Amino acid sequence: MLASAIGAQSAAAGGGNYAFVGGTRAERAQVTAALDASLFDWSVVPEQITIRIAPGLAPSAKAGTIELDSGLLDAGRFAWGIVQHEFAHQIDFFLLDDATRARLADRLGGESWWQTPSGLAHQALTSERFASTLAWAYWPSQDNVLRPTSAGDEAGAISPGTFRALMSGLLGVSVPTQRQVASVRRS
Repeated sequence: MLASAIGAQSAAAGGGNYAFVGGTRAERAQVTAALDASLFDWSVVPEQITIRIAPGLAPSAKAGTIELDSGLLDAGRFAWGIVQHEFAHQIDFFLLDDATRARLADRLGGESWWQTPSGLAHQALTSERFASTLAWAYWPSQDNVLRPTSAGDEAGAISPGTFRALMSGLLGVSVPTQRQVASVRRS
C-alpha cells in the first residue's frame, strides 16, 4: 500500500479529482488534457480516483481506480476517448443506481449491464455502451476514437444531444451550450 502511494500526484479541477500512480509527466498530462477536453463535469464524482499508468496495463476501471497503458497515452489525442471512457465508468460506479441503469439500458441497448459468466462481447455490455456514449457525447470531436459510424456501434444508439439531455435529467449535470459543442467539434 505504501509503495503505491509513493509518487502519487493529485489533481483537482473541473476535470475531476484524481491522483496518479506511475506514468511520466507527459503521460499524466495526456490524461489531464483528455478530461479537460470533455464538456462533462468530471468533478461530480464524489471520490478521488486513482489513475494507474504503466506499460502493458489494459485500459480498465473499477470503483475508485482506472488503469491505463503508458503506450496508449504516448499516442496523444488518440488516447483521449479511451481515458474519458474509463473515467465514465466512475460515473456509473458512484452515481448510478439500478433505476437509472434501467432507464439508460432502455435507450442504449445491450444485453446486460455487467459482464456475465457467458462472456458477452464488449459492445453487448450496456455499461460499456454507457461509457462510450458519455465519452462521445461530451467530446464529439473527429479525433475521438469512440465516434460511432453506425447506430450499432457502442456509442451509436442515441444522439449526443439526446444523451446529454438524458444525463441532465438523471444526474442534474448541466447541458453544454451549442456554442460549447461546436467549439469541441472544431478542436
